[in-house]
Amino acid sequence: MSGAVEVPSWKNIVGHVAAFAIALIFISSGVWKITNPVMWSRFMEEFLLPSAISLPFTFALSVTETFAGVAILVPRFRRWGAILTSLLLIGFMGYIGLHYSQLVGKDCSCFPIVKRSVGPMLFVGDGAMLLASILAGWWAKPASGLRSAAVVLGAVLVFAGISLGAALSHQTGTKAPDSIVVDGKPYSLQRGRIFIFFFDPECSHCNDAAKHMSTYHWKHDVTVIGVPTRVPQFAEGFMSDNKLKGLVSRDLDKLKAVFPFGDPPYGVALENGYEVGPVSHYDDEDNGAEPAATLRKLGYID
Repeated sequence: MSGAVEVPSWKNIVGHVAAFAIALIFISSGVWKITNPVMWSRFMEEFLLPSAISLPFTFALSVTETFAGVAILVPRFRRWGAILTSLLLIGFMGYIGLHYSQLVGKDCSCFPIVKRSVGPMLFVGDGAMLLASILAGWWAKPASGLRSAAVVLGAVLVFAGISLGAALSHQTGTKAPDSIVVDGKPYSLQRGRIFIFFFDPECSHCNDAAKHMSTYHWKHDVTVIGVPTRVPQFAEGFMSDNKLKGLVSRDLDKLKAVFPFGDPPYGVALENGYEVGPVSHYDDEDNGAEPAATLRKLGYID
């Protein structure tokens, strides 16, 4: 980037506008991740990040994005912020390019004010942001105030740490088994949001409940797992006939030992391995009736 020379006023104006636009995008993106770290860790897993590092990565990314956005907004930190935002954009485009065939078409609204999906236009948009970031830094004055910048970074870290602690503290419900068997293979219950639905394939009440639930608009990150309480050989047919999309597990004893209940239908909502609420009522469906009301309150359906 250029040295300490006087730049024309129009370049100053363009630089300020570019810096403001990039700051708005990165601060909003970073704060969004800071305030929803668990949700974003699941989103990272959808983008092929290993589950073991998704939450630490989300924390680091949220802090970096927020700090970079603040830095590019402040004139004396602008060049540092421009470097950070440029590196983040280049890294993101490189990662998407590397995994393009696996990710094409996926929702990629990682910036709350920019709605998009993985495709050619994503690179056009990020390329435009990269250009704006470079121009903002190139026409800025030399960066200074390292100690002040460190204070800003420390404040962002404290904010992110408090938010992460609060999010993890809410995971205090009954702990689910580490895994159950699905399609003959271990299936982890420790990551993401899962709705476990216990049913009797020959129970008319269970059939009615499943038919109604098949019409719900489930959130994209919710996995439904059906667990038969008897005649397990009919479990797949039950799910298929009622058009309830999901997986099937026959680990009834393992699950019922942790989540005891009486007669089905019965359900348990899990988030990252912990129960966030039982779903025990299955009324004749009217607007706002159960289980829709409970599932909507928990955020599992729209």
